[in-house]
Amino acid sequence: MKPRPEPVDPTKLTELSHEVIRTARFPMLATVDEENKPRVRPVSPVRVDDDFTVFVANLASYHKTAEIAANPAVELAYLSADHDQVRIAGTAVIETGAEVIADIWQSNPLLKQYLGSPENPEFILYRIDPDRVRFMREWALEYHEVKRS
Repeated sequence: MKPRPEPVDPTKLTELSHEVIRTARFPMLATVDEENKPRVRPVSPVRVDDDFTVFVANLASYHKTAEIAANPAVELAYLSADHDQVRIAGTAVIETGAEVIADIWQSNPLLKQYLGSPENPEFILYRIDPDRVRFMREWALEYHEVKRS
């Protein structure tokens, strides 16, 4: 018997998507390398805004730094324990806003522990500006477009 996914109330897509993000916590980030090959790795976002803008801390020496510099188009894929998915496609931009950086820095003790200060030349904060957000229930095999605020 084919599994029957729970129906999705379109008015609850934003709420459902944020719940997947809260519970999954560690999405996979897709980039493209210098040979035009896809690269995927788990990341730990340091903030997710209501409009699905995602902030990811990074080190300048990581491979994804060069990949994003060459092609800032990225996608984050979250998968909940119940196998619901949220996919956020967008553009990765280096965040330079002092207030945003200070707020994120103060709320993330691991950044302080590993990097010392936001002035550390290895520290990069990416802001992923979403172009498209989609939600899918396990077994539904159909994505729902999520409106961003």
